[in-house]
Amino acid sequence: MYYSKIKFNDVANGPGLRLSLFTSGCTHHCKGCFQPETWNFKNGEPFTLETQKYIIEKSKNKYIAGLSLLGGDPLDNVDGILPLLQEYRKTFAATKSIWLWTGYLFEEILKDDLKSEVLPFIDVIIDGKFEENLKDITLKYKGSTNQRVIDVKKSVETHTVVLYE
Repeated sequence: MYYSKIKFNDVANGPGLRLSLFTSGCTHHCKGCFQPETWNFKNGEPFTLETQKYIIEKSKNKYIAGLSLLGGDPLDNVDGILPLLQEYRKTFAATKSIWLWTGYLFEEILKDDLKSEVLPFIDVIIDGKFEENLKDITLKYKGSTNQRVIDVKKSVETHTVVLYE
């Protein structure tokens, strides 16, 4: 897996001050994407064990509320992000939240054996492709009105999509 950037002190991608990882590689190619350079799976730098350790170490700052995974599409790199998610949860348990943005619908993720492996580690998923004709810059945490901000744990427990409040 490659990543395009790590953003510290991010206030736009989830609640509180966050550390955001922008993975490389996306198969959706949404028209109007704010980071089309991340579509290329080899964009940026290789994600190594050292990169993972760096993210964990930087997240130990008490002001960091959690980890945000964007891209590209992190779910086009499940094998790459799963070890990070496991280590993040092991290190921080429920004291820091994990948010993930994906072009896949939550219902598609549930039906996919590989992609659904991330669900036990994720608190909130913003799902759905960015739709330029539905773009709304006033939306919180998402770019277009078709996207949903989903509480993963409640949704898995109730077997229905529960929106994050």
